Amino acid sequence: MNMVALIAGPTASGKSALALALAEKANGVIVNADSAQIYRDLPILSAAPSTKETARAEHRLYGARDAADPCSAADWAESAKREIADVQKSGRLPILVGGTGLYLRTLLEGIAPVPPIDPAVRKRVRATSVEDNLLQLQKADPDAASRLNPNDRTRIARALEVVWSTGQKLADWQSRREGGIGGDISLSPLILLPPRPWLYERCDRRFETMVESGAIEEVQALLARNLDPSLPVMRAIGVREIAAFLAGELDREEMIARGSQATRNYAKRQYTWFAHQPPADWPRFTTPLDEGALPEALALVEPKT
Repeated sequence: MNMVALIAGPTASGKSALALALAEKANGVIVNADSAQIYRDLPILSAAPSTKETARAEHRLYGARDAADPCSAADWAESAKREIADVQKSGRLPILVGGTGLYLRTLLEGIAPVPPIDPAVRKRVRATSVEDNLLQLQKADPDAASRLNPNDRTRIARALEVVWSTGQKLADWQSRREGGIGGDISLSPLILLPPRPWLYERCDRRFETMVESGAIEEVQALLARNLDPSLPVMRAIGVREIAAFLAGELDREEMIARGSQATRNYAKRQYTWFAHQPPADWPRFTTPLDEGALPEALALVEPKT
């Protein structure tokens, strides 16, 4: 089977540094698996690879989409399949790197074959408040309603429109996934789960550095396009806080504090997901990934020939 390496974990956990080391040692190509870095409009705020990093190793699917062109997990998985196949044809190692668990799960396990949603149903659901949709979901699919966060507008709407449009619950569709490549490759995975205090300190430093490096100007240019606020890129971590600063609703200090908190909250959610959702036999690396720990992590993720 063709080999694929995978480095995953929360934001600021050191994935990029490890991926670069692996790419240089194993003749690899880094393939993005991060839902924010797929867009070209926020390279600073999404911590996209720098020119120095792209000079060290080839990177793919970074900045591949315009902000106005939303990328679903299924869209990304199809693109990733093509890139992985192309890298393998060239005799190099594909290295998947990112923190978007849904992207990785869709690529490896496939996607539920949900038929297209009836436009009338979608229009009705999307025009209704999250509170009313949750009440309807409790009737149509109580299991889904009990699992979902009551404020998660997107997932509540999705579950409701699926059961109304298809007559089957979303969980029933998800039980028969199709198109995953997990059974066709030999995967060498590593999950980075460093100590939370170390991770959160890096999150704080990262957001402030982004602000100092031009993130405000990035968001200003994005807002000037007057894009649909429901687009994924408009919900990227830090966009809301910087937009509030530009509108005069927050001062700079408060904007940085709130942006740092949003980054930590996101890292916490990712941490929980990667600690529990991937297969138990995927190695978890819990040491802070500084230079001293890099060789140990590299030995774990480097494919064994």
